[in-house]
Amino acid sequence: MTNMTNETKTNAILVCLDLGDYDAESSLKELEELAITAGANVAATVTQKRAASNKATVVGAGKIKEIAELCQTLDVELIVFDTELSASQIRNIEKITEVRVIDRTMLILDIFAGRAVSKEGKLQVELAQLRYRLPRLAGMGVSMSRQGGHGQGIGTRGPGETRLETDRRHIRRRIQRLSEELRELEHRRKISRSRRKKEQVLTGAIVGYTNAGKSTLLNCLTDAGVLAEDKLFATLDLTSRAILLPDGRSLLLIDTVGLIRRLPHNLIEAFKSTLEEAANADIILHVCDISDPETGEKAQTARELLNELGCGGIPSVTIMNKCDKFPNDYPESDTLVKISAKSGFGIPRMLEIISKNLPEKHREMSLLFPYDKAGLAAKIRQNGKILSEEYNENGLLINALVEIKLTGEMEQYLFQ
Repeated sequence: MTNMTNETKTNAILVCLDLGDYDAESSLKELEELAITAGANVAATVTQKRAASNKATVVGAGKIKEIAELCQTLDVELIVFDTELSASQIRNIEKITEVRVIDRTMLILDIFAGRAVSKEGKLQVELAQLRYRLPRLAGMGVSMSRQGGHGQGIGTRGPGETRLETDRRHIRRRIQRLSEELRELEHRRKISRSRRKKEQVLTGAIVGYTNAGKSTLLNCLTDAGVLAEDKLFATLDLTSRAILLPDGRSLLLIDTVGLIRRLPHNLIEAFKSTLEEAANADIILHVCDISDPETGEKAQTARELLNELGCGGIPSVTIMNKCDKFPNDYPESDTLVKISAKSGFGIPRMLEIISKNLPEKHREMSLLFPYDKAGLAAKIRQNGKILSEEYNENGLLINALVEIKLTGEMEQYLFQ
């Protein structure tokens, strides 16, 4: 158990149930970072090893009594559990401790609510909050009595809970309305992606564990002015900027939301349209914090989440960031580069590595189609681009960007 003091913030106790199914110590450390990011002072952490969760209070009767005593001693206002809680568990724990209780997912949602800036980001957060809270409203006794709406404490940012508890139909109608608005925004995003594809715009998705330096890298490369702080989820909103690669190609960089261990499923769903930018990218730039002793485990978490999103077959470059903080002998390769986004170290080589790994999707070709084969130009237009065309006595002469898979078929019409 670790004790800390800070009189200016909400005093919180963090509780971790160690069932042996994941690294409880690392998860608790991450929960502490999340709590601090949300504005809490972590007064104490409590861990209990058990074979199974207690259906009533998660931890055992003796441990929940110990937590209640700690709450009184340390003047604790909030208990955060590193696991998802049911409505009855929230109610039971609050009854025993007389302290407001939230779980890991509610904490993350609270941070998201405070970080989202764009319309889509705010809608996604509210939708995730409502979907998560709806089945738990009956259990939020102490929480309900102390919540009145926006910004009144950790775990309370977002829609006002007291009113929502009395009108479940209102919640369901709001969920439906939010879903419709997000579908419309997703439709617009798909149109934008289709337009980029049609115009041969190459895209690179910057992904990685939260706080690895993704936004700092984007700022370094493009002067994007994206908020870059030493906090989890410093920015949630999608930002895209174009850069010029050493081989002359332009690459549109897209900064995505940071990933974490055990990312709640409803958050993946809520931010699916944003994360889909990675699944539709031509290359993935996986940013890792080389100074973090858990960088290997966190990188694996990010890869697993990307695989869930269908990104397994997309070319990827691993970018080991913050080398100014932690110089070492980590071996570089054709798909791994060491940089410092803050100082600019390693950026030129990183751009070269990106160029080498970025797939060639189209080839520029000059083609002469006999008039009875002029219909082939339409085939090229579907996923390519006609740069120029001219009709002459021998047929249709075009200069075009031809999709790689069609180049073999078009070879016989090459115009010298």
